Amino acid sequence: MYFVYILKSEKNGKLYKGLTTNLERRIKEHQSGKSEFTSNNGPWKLVYYEAFLSKIDAREEEKFLKSGKGRERIKFLLSDLLKKI
Repeated sequence: MYFVYILKSEKNGKLYKGLTTNLERRIKEHQSGKSEFTSNNGPWKLVYYEAFLSKIDAREEEKFLKSGKGRERIKFLLSDLLKKI
């Protein structure tokens, strides 16, 4: 199983989109500073994830979420949630 996920920085509100096979482990890595990109902006809160059977499909979804249209979809899907966090 592959997971595409979105984290929100509780420090500055930035979003991080990623892909993993072990969501729980990967979030712990982000929280502990083991991920270089997210190490300076934590703590992080998981705000969204999707599960995929195919690595190819998961990779395509991750790439889409990082695109302009993907950012629009994130704003639409998580608009209420992102305002509250």
